[in-house]
Amino acid sequence: MARRKSIEIEGITHRSAPIPLGAKVDQLVFSSAIAGMDPASGEIPEDPVRQVELVFRNVERFMEISGGTPADIGRMTVYLQDEQYRDLVNEEWVKMFPDPESRPARHSVVKNLRMGAIVQVEIIAVLP
Repeated sequence: MARRKSIEIEGITHRSAPIPLGAKVDQLVFSSAIAGMDPASGEIPEDPVRQVELVFRNVERFMEISGGTPADIGRMTVYLQDEQYRDLVNEEWVKMFPDPESRPARHSVVKNLRMGAIVQVEIIAVLP
């Protein structure tokens, strides 16, 4: 049995690229870029608030499929199209991680994103 298993979320793909949304190796979970794509439509909405909400819902779903929860996330890297979106991310961040004594490490980078995305995240998690 392979130690590594690809992780996918139905409706959220890297389009034509042969890249999974993430991978699980033993108890470690790594994501590729998770965007604010709506799994029902396969599209990234234009509304920044909705995009950021979807990013964090997609992280929850990703962790569920991986066999864990957001409590297992040890690090999140946030890629922002523009610094102006940081406050929207912080709102969802605090909803997902309300306890200031138990939050993952986080680093944010301003970067040109594709397909109309204003934010993407990558996570590293350790399952129990």
